Amino acid sequence: MASPIVTGIAAFNKSRLPPRDAPHPLLTGIHEPMTEELTLTDLDVEGIIPPELDGRYVRIGPNPADADPRSYHFFTGDGMLHGIRLQDGRARWYRNRWIRSTDVAAARHVPAAPGPRHIFDTVNTSVLDHAGSGWALVEAGSTPVRFDEHLETQRYDDFGGTLPGSFTAHPRRDPATGELHALCYEATDPKRIRYNVVDVAGRVRRSVTIPVSHGPLIHDCAITQRYVVVMDLPLTLSMRTVLAGHGFPYRWNEKHPARIGLLPRDGEAEDILWFPLDPCFVFHTANAHDLPDGSVALDVVAYDRMFAGDNLAPDEQPRGLERWTIDPLTGSVDQRAIDPSPQELPTIDERRTGRPYRYIYALGLPEQMTETLVGEAPLIRHDLEDDTRRLHDFGPGRIAGEFVFVPRSPDAGEGDGWLIGLVIDAGGHTTALEILDARNFEAPPVASVRIPHRVPPGIHGAWLR
Repeated sequence: MASPIVTGIAAFNKSRLPPRDAPHPLLTGIHEPMTEELTLTDLDVEGIIPPELDGRYVRIGPNPADADPRSYHFFTGDGMLHGIRLQDGRARWYRNRWIRSTDVAAARHVPAAPGPRHIFDTVNTSVLDHAGSGWALVEAGSTPVRFDEHLETQRYDDFGGTLPGSFTAHPRRDPATGELHALCYEATDPKRIRYNVVDVAGRVRRSVTIPVSHGPLIHDCAITQRYVVVMDLPLTLSMRTVLAGHGFPYRWNEKHPARIGLLPRDGEAEDILWFPLDPCFVFHTANAHDLPDGSVALDVVAYDRMFAGDNLAPDEQPRGLERWTIDPLTGSVDQRAIDPSPQELPTIDERRTGRPYRYIYALGLPEQMTETLVGEAPLIRHDLEDDTRRLHDFGPGRIAGEFVFVPRSPDAGEGDGWLIGLVIDAGGHTTALEILDARNFEAPPVASVRIPHRVPPGIHGAWLR
């Protein structure tokens, strides 16, 4: 835990931060937080919901219950789940529920969710289905939060007491074993990270400690059938930022060498093969896989740098989607552009995680970055086999988030299924859950579920059965 002296200085300086000259762009307008928890039933649907879709689309993101505009950062807001239940061709319900952290409980005068805490308890970044439950995840501190099918019953859960420290927002599930592979870090322990493997019963069965310096932010990882890919890049913990009272304590660090590592999945820290890189940053990988010559192909959205100033949210445009080929024989990393247009939040058919694959689905970004982070932009489908891309246009005034792939059946081919995500009508202040046929990518949605209010932009979602 942070020392009482550090915590006290940070709190004192936070109280002395000057007021903002203008409304906070991530607390107003399209980002204005919801103030109620709603339950809506039998939602209107345009089109036909495929009957095979029997489950819940759940997305999480920041929705602060009581934010201080002087120090608020998009990555630190109280988490809120939004869920839509699809069954028998109908949209049975929509629910939104805060993750009941101690701060949310105090602001809303409700009991906090039970369970063990670690460092902090704001959880706001991603969700997944594992060991029979839904899980809400964040990196760098809090234990995960387990939630029921209605998003209502919540409990902080350190995988039954087996998790050593923090978890991650981006575990990777091996489709062959069902296990989760996670790279975990925390601000209070800047000299090491952990590689954790969570078995199908929801218990950590393996944990490897990896020495690092400066406390790097590691938002994502990738796996192949042989390796875990470790990205140690120059976005690191800034004690100066902590002491100044800012909500998000990571800044660009030109003194931190960029490197990428291949850790054998059954290996120890001393078995990692490290490869130097020119300074850059990666929030998200699409996938990785082993190549016949022993190299590893890794597909990422790359940035030249990130958080070089005191910013409220990501402050650089990505340089595009890239393939990095990591060669253990030569010790080199070849970086090749797949598509240099701005984009983020790449997703795949997760049955191909760690295997050769064909399709990446990424959210386009506006050509000019805005302080709200969002704008009109298409969904992009990259075909890695024939080196082409297709665009799905959502129409004027409509702001899309991340889309996730759902296969038509367990044995359907790659790309045979649907893409599901939320789209905000900025002018009408409403939202739609749109269902696209991934094979007929440019066509209008096969179904659109109408949500009669604006769901604020969030981060990651998932299809939970």
